[in-house]
Amino acid sequence: MTSTLARPVPEASRPAETEKPRGRPRLRALDGLRLVAALMVAAYHYGGRGGDVTTAWGSSPKTQFPTLHEYFAYGCLGVQVFFVISGFVICMSGWDRPLRSFFASRASRLLPAYWAAVLLVTAVFALPVVVHDAVSPSDALVNLTMLQQPLGADRVLGVCWTLWVEIRFYALFALCVVMPGATRRRVILFCAVWTMAAAIADAADEPLLDLVLMPAYAPFFVGGIGLYLVHRDRGDAYAWGIVAVSWLVGQHHAVRDLWHAPSPDAFSHRSSFGIVLIVTLGFLAVAAIALGRLSWANWRWLTVAGALTYPFYLVHEHLGWVVIHGLHRGLGVGSAATFALTFAAMLLLAWLLNRYVEETLAPKIRAALSRVR
Repeated sequence: MTSTLARPVPEASRPAETEKPRGRPRLRALDGLRLVAALMVAAYHYGGRGGDVTTAWGSSPKTQFPTLHEYFAYGCLGVQVFFVISGFVICMSGWDRPLRSFFASRASRLLPAYWAAVLLVTAVFALPVVVHDAVSPSDALVNLTMLQQPLGADRVLGVCWTLWVEIRFYALFALCVVMPGATRRRVILFCAVWTMAAAIADAADEPLLDLVLMPAYAPFFVGGIGLYLVHRDRGDAYAWGIVAVSWLVGQHHAVRDLWHAPSPDAFSHRSSFGIVLIVTLGFLAVAAIALGRLSWANWRWLTVAGALTYPFYLVHEHLGWVVIHGLHRGLGVGSAATFALTFAAMLLLAWLLNRYVEETLAPKIRAALSRVR
């Protein structure tokens, strides 16, 4: 099943794992922010766009949610927030960590729930009662590698385009920072070079440079890295400069990619002010966490929320449409109740994946990949 978006309008990012830096308390507020971003994305997929979800509802979400669909349409910006969080967390988890350990951490975090989601969605979409088309068996197998996009295979999970973005970020950070050893100077240099190179790639309009340097998304990762430097030293002027430039460039890309002129034929209209506002709030939220202003949000349930975010992100879109179809069109449940019950069902499924797949397989994968030979 391929994505229905003409240009990669943000759907969801693979929310990065909120690991705590050595010797410092866990940032539970970051877990909570990840879940907020995931819920934004889910609201976008269920009520803030057209396409396949229209089939699930039986009519456009504009009809189902005459007022709220305009707000749900901004939920796609949850991806930009995810990327800022990812920059923060990957810098935190890669600091003072050897390359082998970094790779083992990322692979064990990404793969178990992803494999389970690919198999589950493929199986569900193959059922005769499900309204959506399944991908070919060959493409489904390729999806297990996470390389389906560069290989031109159909995607089982429409949201997995963000995983491909994340993997490229991990590779750049591992090669430039983790492998030689993370230091403040090296991280600042990485941020400066990537920012400049991404701007050049954007001007050059060269597909290979776009593929490697990701100019539309680089500012959000770099901004998150800058905020982690602020977390280490709030008086670091270079770090604040990185954050400021990243926000300025990032909001530009978000507006350029997501804004369009008001049109009666469009599903909804995202104003440039609304886009800039949400990007700004995302940066401010991570900054507040970096500065310790949200250290009071230290409830244990936030850790659970953070653990559910990744599996929720993986399954919520396509399986959510199946649930919407069954509840709203099959059982006649009202729009608002269907919306809420679908969220609840996907969170429950995410808990099951976390409890019985991630907690079982992740330690084994990490141990196997960390073993010195």
